[in-house]
Amino acid sequence: MSLVNTPVKPFKTTAFKQGKFIDVSEADLAGKWSVFFFYPADFTFVCPTELGDLADHYEDFKKLGVEVYSVSTDTHFTHKAWHDSSETIGKVQYAMLGDASGAITNNFEVMRAGQGLADRGTFIVDPNGIIQAVEVTAEGIGRDASELLRKIKAAQYVASHPGEVCPAKWQEGEATLAPSLDLVGKI
Repeated sequence: MSLVNTPVKPFKTTAFKQGKFIDVSEADLAGKWSVFFFYPADFTFVCPTELGDLADHYEDFKKLGVEVYSVSTDTHFTHKAWHDSSETIGKVQYAMLGDASGAITNNFEVMRAGQGLADRGTFIVDPNGIIQAVEVTAEGIGRDASELLRKIKAAQYVASHPGEVCPAKWQEGEATLAPSLDLVGKI
């Protein structure tokens, strides 16, 4: 069963953000768009390239009113150590959630059975705490923050324009569609 159109389950954890340890829970999602960006582990190979790409685009996310939460089953202490030792991860300004118990990873259904590691899962969550998009990729396939931004813009557009949908490759400012009987077989 897909998690699309389901609420984020309750959680509470400690995160590392901008040199501090902070508490984060599902209550922090209320009223704003969020991205949950799961990755297998700190101090690995593809993961820092993805988190660095998100860091490079973090201001773009913030301009859209989106908060980013990266999540792995490492602790918040490990996140701090990685942040302090890696030039790429040192750029990260968004919250890095510790999930040593695996509760959040299991809630989002991206826990690898028997491994204690998260799959590469990306979740776009609306201001009501409802999951609007899910993407899960295999271990060796890194994700692209630019494409994630495009998807968020589309999700935000659809949310604020009932009765309209965004076609494939839609970019902000381009034409949308208004599904109707008149369009059936004409696209």
